[in-house]
Amino acid sequence: MGISERREREKDERRRMILNCARELILSQGVQNISMEDIARKAELSKATVYLYFSSKEILLNEICEEAARGFIDQSKLFLEPGVTGMAALKCFWSGYEKLFGNLDEMIIIFQVRNFMNPGLPLISLDERSESPNVDAILNSMRETIDQCKAEGVFDPNLDSLLATRFLLSMFSVTVENAARMRTEDRKSPFIMNEMKNIFQIIVRGFAREGIDRSLLNITES
Repeated sequence: MGISERREREKDERRRMILNCARELILSQGVQNISMEDIARKAELSKATVYLYFSSKEILLNEICEEAARGFIDQSKLFLEPGVTGMAALKCFWSGYEKLFGNLDEMIIIFQVRNFMNPGLPLISLDERSESPNVDAILNSMRETIDQCKAEGVFDPNLDSLLATRFLLSMFSVTVENAARMRTEDRKSPFIMNEMKNIFQIIVRGFAREGIDRSLLNITES
């Protein structure tokens, strides 16, 4: 390995360490209570060095969200592909969510960061441009999936897809916020993820067209 390649690897490793230290501090102290100086101290770096990698706290936090979103997209590529039914997309959406956020800690970090950076969530327009293209891609895909379920006769044709997407985000956010108040050791309980699954399932059934075969709405089963 040449000198330039080694330097790039070292830069990537340091960048990764900074992000990981920020995540640990968010979990232990809350996103609103930490500063770039706190992150630098945790990473055993100077504040100036941290600023070389991330020019502001907001940019650092946004990258945490974008990394999680990229991971989610990788886990759930099927629901972004053409030719997939709306319900199959929702099943894949949940599967990717469960695989990526099954340990809950990552969910708590992401929701804290998103709420800190966007206090209006979920009552914001999904049409607005932001600095989080991967996060926006997931939200817009969810709205498009709801539209598809309406077009396929599974969901109520009068359902407002934008409001439905916001509602899903709101319900998940409340569950995660409640879990964040629990003791760290209690967060590992499978009960919490099961609660998320039940919420998702109940909401999907609430979106259904009248008279639809309810067995078609089981989003957590293959």
